[in-house]
Amino acid sequence: MRIAFIGLGNMGAPMAERLLAQGYRVQLHDVRADAGAALIRAGGEWADSLAALAEQAEMICTCLPGPAQAEAVFLGPGGLVDLARPDVIFVDHTTNDPELVKVIGKALGERAAHLLDAPLDGGREGALNGELNLFVGGEDEVFGRARRVLECSARSVTHVGALGAGSVTKIVHNALAMSIDLLLTECLTLGVKSGVSLPALVEAFGNGCIVAENMTFKQRMPATLFRGDFDARFALRLAEKDFGLARALSEHAGVPTQILDLCAGELAQSLANGWGESDRTRASQLQEIRAGVELRLPQDD
Repeated sequence: MRIAFIGLGNMGAPMAERLLAQGYRVQLHDVRADAGAALIRAGGEWADSLAALAEQAEMICTCLPGPAQAEAVFLGPGGLVDLARPDVIFVDHTTNDPELVKVIGKALGERAAHLLDAPLDGGREGALNGELNLFVGGEDEVFGRARRVLECSARSVTHVGALGAGSVTKIVHNALAMSIDLLLTECLTLGVKSGVSLPALVEAFGNGCIVAENMTFKQRMPATLFRGDFDARFALRLAEKDFGLARALSEHAGVPTQILDLCAGELAQSLANGWGESDRTRASQLQEIRAGVELRLPQDD
């Protein structure tokens, strides 16, 4: 199968690399001309335009920063909808607006093409290790045809319902994950300020049953917050955008989200502080400042 991959950022590049490692012929495209250099050395083929990759690909995957970029790539002049060929499967890995996904799916369907929304969970660490979790929305038959490709980058692929359901699942899952980040920070600062050392708390939490298997606690916080290193793994501005998607979803569904709204406010304040390009965990510094506690572990290096 000939696959095209559009969007070679922190998540897209390692996903495309996994496809190459599995022997697929992969065409690559990104707005940054140098983004595919390493993948080309690994056997990928660069496409200078959307039209160039749409001519032959049987499956076209997109992994874009958000709904605005997805709308432009799919629905803009000379976009993927205009270029769609019958029976081609489009897989959108973007954390996207479910209503926009449905609009794109309808437009592709009018050209006898197919769309799956398959946003991902697991962060860059999961993408690099081929251990992502994909939440997939779309028709059963199309999902069945695409599943083997999807499994190249994932430890789990879950079909959650009709088109748009993947995006809904990702939005509520992301909101939960990022809210846990902030709650963890509050509890850790409370414990430290009350007299327990951070190393002891981290060891105890690691042996407990609440966050022992939580990826943020086990991997992201040790690499960022506990080191005071906020180089972006997942930029805070993108996390704030995802909370915006959750807010829009709650308004559309008529479901109050008081706790999520508090957490969204923390990220909005962090963005106002100029931390947008830092890792999302930098929002935890707001609590550190309020509590007068720095959550730093001794480092071996």
